[in-house]
Amino acid sequence: MLRFLADNRRWLATGLLLAFGSSFGQTWFISLFAGDIRAEYGLSDGDWGLIYTLATLTSAALLLGRGGWADTVKLSRLAPLVALAFAGAAVLMSLGPSVWTLGIAVFLLRFCGQGMFSHIKMTAMARWFVATRGRAMAMTNLGYPLGEMLLPLPAVLLLGAVGWRASWGIVAAVLALGIVPLLMWLLAQDRAPQGAAEAKGTEGMGGRHWRRAEVLRHWSFWALVPLMLTPGFIGTVVFFHQVHVAEVKGWSLAAMAPGYAAFASVTIAMSFVAGWACDRFGPARLLPILVLPMGLGIFLIGPAETPLGWIVALGVLGVTQGMAGTVWGTLLPATYGTNHLGSVRAMATALMVVATAIGPGITGVAIDWGVDFPDQAVVMAIWCLGMSMAMVPVARRLVAEP
Repeated sequence: MLRFLADNRRWLATGLLLAFGSSFGQTWFISLFAGDIRAEYGLSDGDWGLIYTLATLTSAALLLGRGGWADTVKLSRLAPLVALAFAGAAVLMSLGPSVWTLGIAVFLLRFCGQGMFSHIKMTAMARWFVATRGRAMAMTNLGYPLGEMLLPLPAVLLLGAVGWRASWGIVAAVLALGIVPLLMWLLAQDRAPQGAAEAKGTEGMGGRHWRRAEVLRHWSFWALVPLMLTPGFIGTVVFFHQVHVAEVKGWSLAAMAPGYAAFASVTIAMSFVAGWACDRFGPARLLPILVLPMGLGIFLIGPAETPLGWIVALGVLGVTQGMAGTVWGTLLPATYGTNHLGSVRAMATALMVVATAIGPGITGVAIDWGVDFPDQAVVMAIWCLGMSMAMVPVARRLVAEP
């Protein structure tokens, strides 16, 4: 492991930075400002959820059309440009005077952060690593839980000290003056794929590289879509409605805050476990168990009577979140090859973004109709159980594919 880290430190650091930097466009970070945003613009839970849904769906559509940039534009140019646009989105969030500018800012934050930063990171790791792809995915996926561990407290302190608008101005400065230069330095050296067949990339099923149109015509992609959507949907709505959960349960956000650490810690541990398991057994064999922990975790929110129950529930949710990034990061290149991975991954990433988009909208409207989120969680738990059962034959067929 030490040799692996030493030999690949520049490339692993690039992936880690992209994953960490995506935090500023992730739901859990934006939702920290939800109460102030709703108060500023006079929005209900449903109104804010609808704006978030429309902005995120639009970002998914753009990602679907422009995700192929990862195949055609050098990463050393693409990543810093996206980071600059990301900083511009944070500036607009800070200065925007109306609901319309709020929607545009959220759209850009979601496209650059959750969308392109994650898409570029996953595509790069899949291309740069072959035999150790699972390990590389696990290492670089640490950027996500690190953001969840390190950023909430400073964000909350900034929110209290300077207000939500100035806080987003500071986010813009971090992106423009910190992340952009780091990406330019890390990507100053190009890299070829490492491992067998490095000159031509790694083939997928049938010993070939699948194009987007071929993937869309194959049974495997559509069989996997419901499972792709599930972690994004549930993981998003849990954090998006944390303020609502606090109000329903009578808890303080401060008492709930350790849930972030529990979630992130378990996510980190399971990311390493999933990386080892993907390299050892193959990612397809992990599909039936992927969302079982998430189903249990979301179910536990309903009967929880103290913040400790919330913390335990988030820790259990972290099992699935830790596995998901690594499983999808290794399964797609193993199944469809790497030469056209950018355009193929763009479809998968866009679908995952869609899941994060529709979640706040659907659950927000349900809350406005009187169905509290803890009650909705039971339905999500049942869905996860059904998904796990449905993935058993899918996993067997994928393993059996030549």
